[in-house]
Amino acid sequence: MSRTLMQRLFEPRSIHEIAPGTGVIVYSALFLWTAFVLFPIYWVFITSFKTPVDVNSGPVYLPFIDFWPSLHAWQDLFVFDYKDTLRAYMNSLIIALFSTAGSVLIGSMAAYALARFEYRPKFGVIVMFILVMGVAFYTVGSFGVDWRLASASGIAVFVFLVMSLSRHFKLQLSNGDILFWVISQRILAPIVVVVPIYLMFQQVNLLDTHIAIILTYTVINLPIVVWLMYDFFRSIPFDLEESAQLDGASRLWIFWDIVLPLSRSGLAATTLLVMILAWNEYLLALFLSTSQAQTMPILVAAMNAGERGILWWTMSAVIIVMIIPVIVLAVVLQRFIAKGLLLGAVKG
Repeated sequence: MSRTLMQRLFEPRSIHEIAPGTGVIVYSALFLWTAFVLFPIYWVFITSFKTPVDVNSGPVYLPFIDFWPSLHAWQDLFVFDYKDTLRAYMNSLIIALFSTAGSVLIGSMAAYALARFEYRPKFGVIVMFILVMGVAFYTVGSFGVDWRLASASGIAVFVFLVMSLSRHFKLQLSNGDILFWVISQRILAPIVVVVPIYLMFQQVNLLDTHIAIILTYTVINLPIVVWLMYDFFRSIPFDLEESAQLDGASRLWIFWDIVLPLSRSGLAATTLLVMILAWNEYLLALFLSTSQAQTMPILVAAMNAGERGILWWTMSAVIIVMIIPVIVLAVVLQRFIAKGLLLGAVKG
């Protein structure tokens, strides 16, 4: 009897259906995980409608039951401080969108090159370039030499040394070494390089500008794009590209019209990840901006250092507004990710 009951509960009637007992377990686990993920967002949302008295009086959860909602936090955000909020919001949009586009564009092209071509750079040439440019940067910082003159001189010396000495270098690197070096740049903590980056942009008078933060975010997120897109490009059959080459297609045309459409799921997932990283970046924005290029994470953090204490209600309203672009982007890109997964499943 018990065995018959267990079979009814956990054995599906067909391969297209899920067993009742299994369905209860699976959907219960999904419900619990969904509640666990969404509760912090719900908590932030209702906090944005609380008064300071409600926030400080203890945990209250249900509007109109535990507390009476108030719009004072939203009024402070969009009426009294709307200029600061709007400026930080537009700065975040501009910086995140342009840096994401730059990272995905350059990183995808680099990943495709590593997936399709075999590179053998000489280790001695790389060391020589680092030494020459290190000397150039040292002259800029120690002797006040113009950075344009120092960079041009360093490149000229490097080209001369390569032409003279490169044939004597024997040790060569491979694509695997290049990929490891690329991802190691992301493993490196940003706090290690933030001071040199600050001094570099200070020398060229680009502090507190969009271009400085966009360039920094683009370089910081490039390794992630290269590492992720490399695997997607490697999974595309090379026969398709060879057929297109036989028909007279150029390498650039193949990349744009064949390779990228076939890897749209990876491109969408990578774009979403890089956008999230750029949108939430705090440390680099803190060092490279003061007022004109201030981003949303800096605005949220500033609410934690006021004379009136932590403004939880206003901070919650800012956070709700802050996560809207990322949610919209995730909804837009979700269909491309789903299509790519289904295409891979059918192909397999």
